[in-house]
Amino acid sequence: MKQIIPYALAMCAAVPAQAGEIVRTDAYVWHGDTVTQGEYMATAPNDFELVSTYSAQPGYFMPVEKSWKLKNDISSYPGLKSSNRLHNAVYNMGLDEMINAVEPDTTLRTGKEWSGVWTRDVSYSILLSMAYLQPEASEISLTKKVNPNGRIVQDTGSGGAWPVSTDRMIWAVAAYELYKVTGDRKWLEYIYPVIKNSIDDDLATVYDDRTGLVKGETSFIDWREQSYPKWMQTVDISQSEALGTSVVHMQALKVLADIAGELGKKKEAEFYRERSLALAEAIDRELWLDDKGYYGMYLYGRDNLIMNPRAETLGESLAILWDVASPERAAKITESNPTTPFGAAIFYPQISDMPAYHNNALWPWVGAWWTIANAKAGNEQGVLQGIGSVFRPAALFCTNKENFNLDNGDIATELNSSNMLWCLAGNIALTHRVLFGIEFEKDRLVFHPFVPEAMADVRTLTGFRYRDAVLDITVSGYGDRIKSFTVNGKEHAPFIPADAKGRYDVQIVMADNAIEPLKVNNVPNVKAPVTPITWIEDGVLNWNPIEYINHYVVLRDGERIAEVNTTTYDVSQPGEYQVIGVSDGGVESFGSEPRSTRASFSFEMPDEGVAMTSSEISYQPAHPIKGYSGKGFVELDHNTPALKIPVRVAEGGSYALTLRYANGNGPVNTENKCAVRSVLVDGKKAGVAVMPHRGRGNWDDWGRTNSIAVDLTPGSHVVTVLFEPTDENMNLGTNHAVVDRLTLTRIR
Repeated sequence: MKQIIPYALAMCAAVPAQAGEIVRTDAYVWHGDTVTQGEYMATAPNDFELVSTYSAQPGYFMPVEKSWKLKNDISSYPGLKSSNRLHNAVYNMGLDEMINAVEPDTTLRTGKEWSGVWTRDVSYSILLSMAYLQPEASEISLTKKVNPNGRIVQDTGSGGAWPVSTDRMIWAVAAYELYKVTGDRKWLEYIYPVIKNSIDDDLATVYDDRTGLVKGETSFIDWREQSYPKWMQTVDISQSEALGTSVVHMQALKVLADIAGELGKKKEAEFYRERSLALAEAIDRELWLDDKGYYGMYLYGRDNLIMNPRAETLGESLAILWDVASPERAAKITESNPTTPFGAAIFYPQISDMPAYHNNALWPWVGAWWTIANAKAGNEQGVLQGIGSVFRPAALFCTNKENFNLDNGDIATELNSSNMLWCLAGNIALTHRVLFGIEFEKDRLVFHPFVPEAMADVRTLTGFRYRDAVLDITVSGYGDRIKSFTVNGKEHAPFIPADAKGRYDVQIVMADNAIEPLKVNNVPNVKAPVTPITWIEDGVLNWNPIEYINHYVVLRDGERIAEVNTTTYDVSQPGEYQVIGVSDGGVESFGSEPRSTRASFSFEMPDEGVAMTSSEISYQPAHPIKGYSGKGFVELDHNTPALKIPVRVAEGGSYALTLRYANGNGPVNTENKCAVRSVLVDGKKAGVAVMPHRGRGNWDDWGRTNSIAVDLTPGSHVVTVLFEPTDENMNLGTNHAVVDRLTLTRIR
């Protein structure tokens, strides 16, 4: 190490330090080699050290690092030389902490406080930079997230993992990125059936035929009330349809089609490519908010879905990068997505009665995706503020922290960690993927640098490995256009072919062009009004008054029908009603819990019995389950026969079908024993009933499944509830619940 540092310092000393103001917001300034935030300052004495004067919020349980010095040997990784010491040091800290994140078993640790490999964390990290910096650890980590059934593991998610959370498909995109880095055909052949099996299960379970979108929790935002109204139970979350998760599935379908094509499976390639295009069109059609200039965060509700019009930064970024958004819409998103003084929020506006974690927070790895998306869309100021939103906290906290409170930029959130894998991966990616413009394709390495004028410089990456080649890459100047691209002194198109061998000197001279100006939607950090609580009494919908409200919006069956200043509304017309509070500034609350005035019809279970002997149920015959209706309930397990429920309706029409169930196999916030069953009406599949955990041992806590829309003619029908192979959950051993009754509500 003593030999490495003086050499690098000598190289940097030959270039004058980058001076001048690089980024300024209402919260902080990055000026030369220093970041200043109010009374606090962080600086880089050299390329391998950071020093900070920051003091965290008093009483917070986590200490703040005041300095960082290089501890590991990073000489085998791409070395950065630039005239800005702060940039060099933040980059080198990313490499240093990356080495800390490689466990003895050659897997990638999620964070200092988060042990193990998590599907979404490692996948997003691989996509950002770990695929090419840690290819072996990336491959081993990905293989650990394949279960014995050959499916991708959904290892976290509210109320029992899949299918409440469904963003495991990001694994597919990461696995293909690793192939583009290595060109290993054996890896391609290994991942194809894993991705196909997982997607086929999802196509049967979580795709909504009405909207064309994907059901499930917003990708990575997996802490219930942190991003959903409090009335939403885990089953409601499973039926929401989120931008981020749908975009992930769209790209996974595209990846599967590409792999099928490369393996000579033309029919499969065509099928999955068509599904990918259809999903992209559905996202554009169902979620785009023309008045906002971005995509809405998710659809939610019960019998009728409504829009959550918040901006969600990761979903917006991936929609740009993976071409869901047209170039015109991509530019519009970068100009419209709200950006706070500390950077783009996870979502905006915030939830007022919820602490900071996903809510009211910036996560640097999401900031990295946002910056890369701004570069693709050509938003120079967006790129500058995006880089600043990642470099500010890295410098001030002298580590790649997990997340930051948007009110003050502090680490005082519900949970936090140093040495966070996807945050350090995002830190490194900003240099490689934006300023050097490096992008992997299946048969070549391409370059499209984006250098804001305020960051004009001569930057060099030494020892960048690409398959059998080692590249020394220099980017000079600024702009978004390449003036000249040479390889070993000869003019060349801006790429390196996959079969390149040996060492290459790559010189990229930018055109020093003025990038067409796009604005940034700089806004204060706003909190939305709290969610109204509603009830129906004597044919009148009532709700509690909300402070600082300008007016209320009343919805019936998902449509806005009135604006009122009272806290009551006549609901004599049958329907499903909700209320939204709107502030003086036009910021909306969540919609209240749906209240239906439509008639419902319940059907008890046939051949009911209450003796429970299943090993999953802690209650023994001496402590029978309580709270059921009628004579009893029916147990559903892997090996129980199909449950057939006779029903009769007097009037034909569209009905919402739900089951009353209990699942005490796990807590409401985690684990993997969500029960899943296919539902058939008169022998034809109508949908899937999702029965998430309702609390460990809570077999007396009865809830309702998602509603399944069915069209019924007058007369008798048979509803069948059965286990099919596509209903297998992540636990594999326990897929189990008890069902009390079936309810039909005539909705049309």
